[in-house]
Amino acid sequence: MSRFFIDATLELGVNLQLTDQVFHHWVKVLRAQLGAIATLFNGQGGEYQVTLIEINKKDAVVSVDQFNPDNRTPNAAVVIGQVMSKGDRMDFMVQKATELGVRKIQLLTSERCEMRLKYERDQKKINHWQAIAIAACEQCGMNIIPEILTPLSLEQWLATDLPTTKLVMAPDTEKTDVLADMSQDIALLIGPEGGLSHTEIDLAQFHGFKNWCIGDRVLRTETAPIVALSIIIYKLQNYI
Repeated sequence: MSRFFIDATLELGVNLQLTDQVFHHWVKVLRAQLGAIATLFNGQGGEYQVTLIEINKKDAVVSVDQFNPDNRTPNAAVVIGQVMSKGDRMDFMVQKATELGVRKIQLLTSERCEMRLKYERDQKKINHWQAIAIAACEQCGMNIIPEILTPLSLEQWLATDLPTTKLVMAPDTEKTDVLADMSQDIALLIGPEGGLSHTEIDLAQFHGFKNWCIGDRVLRTETAPIVALSIIIYKLQNYI
């Protein structure tokens, strides 16, 4: 069954005109016919089964028939503080972290950050990454979309009100079980391709972060959050 995010109010028992984006994808690209069934969600919780009842040249109408309250979101509320990187590394990270159930992604700049967003380019990139998160939710079945937050400097983010459990990915540190007393609310700090500086790691520790080293390898900036998030969710909820 086709599944789409729709930026609209969903309500049982009403007829709804599809947004241009859903109309184009479902009717124009996938060539849906009258009577076709799809799942729509708007990020407000749950999902709706709809039936295509009217097709016009530039729009279409569905009946909203059933509601499923399942959000498929892990109980662990993880916010990832990700220092931005160039190329498709951020795209990959946002997509996979969304599939694994991250709640929020805080974009960060740091001493070795490769990317600096400014003015109109700032919002354009944020919208791009938010769209990737939405598409990942469409594919994986999640109905709550993680929020991609406006960039902050690492220093600014560390000074905000963060979750109880705070972890920073730091290689070459003593391998201890930092997850032993982990809460359901977690902040996970990931450095850039060149890593966080010693000064930045010390600052994170000052703000209550614990160093976390996974194995003997140095993980890439887009790989580290995926591995870490998988371990956290497995340990807290035994999903696998």
